[in-house]
Amino acid sequence: MCRWLAYRGQSLALETILMAPEHSILDQSRHAERTNFEINGDGFGIGWYGSRSTPGVFHDVRPAWNDQNLRSVAAHIRSPLFMAHVRATTGSPVSRSNCHPFVHGSWLFVHNGQIGGFDQLKHRLDCQVSPAIYAKRTGTTDTETMFQLALTLGLEEDPIGGILRMIERVESDREKEGVTEPFHMTVALANGEDLWAFRHASDDAPPSLYYSAPEARLRDSSGAHYTLEPGSALVLSEPLDRDPENWIEVEPESRVTLQGNSIRVEGLF
Repeated sequence: MCRWLAYRGQSLALETILMAPEHSILDQSRHAERTNFEINGDGFGIGWYGSRSTPGVFHDVRPAWNDQNLRSVAAHIRSPLFMAHVRATTGSPVSRSNCHPFVHGSWLFVHNGQIGGFDQLKHRLDCQVSPAIYAKRTGTTDTETMFQLALTLGLEEDPIGGILRMIERVESDREKEGVTEPFHMTVALANGEDLWAFRHASDDAPPSLYYSAPEARLRDSSGAHYTLEPGSALVLSEPLDRDPENWIEVEPESRVTLQGNSIRVEGLF
């Protein structure tokens, strides 16, 4: 599986979150702890919002820990809303077009998990995507299918509803095709202002998901701390340090909404 994080709050240099913490997402790319995939070296990506309504993105196929360009970019870009993802492929090729975050207009989307039996379901699911949206497809992952299906099902007007309808459609088609492998997912999406995250599984083993405690004090490898500003928050696959007071686990079948200065956690459906 993969590791991802999403940040929303006071504008800061990306390296503050991506590089500095003792168990940063770069460290997780080599030593992930809350997953069966310790190594996440099949490419990486970052997406961020700046002065434009559409996000910037940077993808590469090399491991995140071995890319000096990523370190330079993260040191010089400041953003109030950004995502990062390190990839462990579950079968699709290692290519830039398969690296997260995925973009559609003003939207960013990252995913950890997989649609079990995707090879069996891919044609059925892809045929339900709007032709105009499908024409912009560049990769071969189940993630891009999920994102494009959610867009087709109204994500841009109703982000929560679009994701929930996508989940229902995937689960319905799993049943119709007799697929027994489970559907596992955590996803995050953003539109430049707000941020949403979701945790779901068709069995009792959903991928891990956490959010930061208010004004969490993130510890770096030297023992120094960076305190998140009031109203700033992270949602992520795995904590960035080993201080349990900084992190709150998202319950299975739940969603997280970051809007204004609040974090709202609710049941998925």
